[in-house]
Amino acid sequence: MTQLYILLAILAAFILFSVYRYFKQKRILKALSEDDFREGYRKAQLIDVREPKEFDGGHILGARNIPLTQLKQRLTELRKDKPVYLYCQSGSRSMRAALILDKEGYKDLNQLQGGYKKWTGKIKKTKKLD
Repeated sequence: MTQLYILLAILAAFILFSVYRYFKQKRILKALSEDDFREGYRKAQLIDVREPKEFDGGHILGARNIPLTQLKQRLTELRKDKPVYLYCQSGSRSMRAALILDKEGYKDLNQLQGGYKKWTGKIKKTKKLD
């Protein structure tokens, strides 16, 4: 019986943490429709947080590739006084990137709703010679 209570306590803690994280992400990261994203990203820092191979396969024209896995080491490449527009394939990595950036003092954080897979605007593919 004690094991059941322990298991329920762990499950409750996980649910509470997930709910807390969800609402924190909603507070710090503004999800923008494609039209709203397109309207503002040229005046902002457009960051693709996907891995380099995904970026080379196609990315939004004008985006810089700073993979989520390298974000903490490359924070000096981003300015705190300009809006940051993030995107990844579907939205989960850009949410995690926003948590990191918020912790470091970045405030104007925006995300492409639905991620790159929903983007219908101009893209660029990087041609690699093998």
